[in-house]
Amino acid sequence: MNRLTEYGITIFTWITGIILIGAIGVLLSFLLYKGVPALNPSMIFGETGSLDALLLRKAVVDGLFPAIAGTILLIITSIIWAIPVGVASGIYLAEYCNVRWKPLFNFLLDVLAGIPSILVGLFGFAISIFLHRHLSEHIYPCFLISSLALACLVLPYIIRTTEQSLGNLPFSIKTIGLALGASRLQNTLFISIPYNLSSIISGIILAIGRCAEDTAVIMLTGVVAMAGIPTSVLSQYEAIPFYIFYISSDYNSQEELMKGFGASIILLGICVFI
Repeated sequence: MNRLTEYGITIFTWITGIILIGAIGVLLSFLLYKGVPALNPSMIFGETGSLDALLLRKAVVDGLFPAIAGTILLIITSIIWAIPVGVASGIYLAEYCNVRWKPLFNFLLDVLAGIPSILVGLFGFAISIFLHRHLSEHIYPCFLISSLALACLVLPYIIRTTEQSLGNLPFSIKTIGLALGASRLQNTLFISIPYNLSSIISGIILAIGRCAEDTAVIMLTGVVAMAGIPTSVLSQYEAIPFYIFYISSDYNSQEELMKGFGASIILLGICVFI
């Protein structure tokens, strides 16, 4: 009976895996079928020469290049904010947190992970209004607030994967540095983290994907159409997710809709590249 149950679970696992891979394959095939014909240099650079656009000698007005640049800069900046805080928090929860306080921190972390992105965007928008009224009239929803809001949104992924990867280490790995005279911090930094670096990186990859695809946060905190490449952290910017959102909800022709599919392929390519 146990072997029969194990065999049934194995078959069920294979079936669900095939269904999942098949669904992903169908979605990607549909996206490629619709979007590949729309991909061309004019879609990215418009009437501006590609070399002039890449060297920032001329502004791209009717192409996706500013949105591509804004998306890449936004992802990198958000991850730069999130990685130190997320990894440090995960290390604290796994190695240093008091047992009595750990359930509370885990509960707060679960609450943060369950907050809808639109609420994070509203919080960032409220912060920009507060700073505009009480700090400087030149502060509006901008690139900096968007990157910080996205960093808050993806922190649970990095914290949780770091905590679990360090907490699930074998006892021998946890104590090998301590047995050789290393401090607790040295053992964590030079043994525990390198040993489980792939698990920590998986959390960062999830964070990159969430930063790249989220629209609600950036829509409320600084992204606009036709803003061009951001010139400072306090300027507004363009991003591909927002372009996909408004082109799919307010397109005037089938050609414009195809550009939305093409932009989706570019967004996937950016995620894979990063």
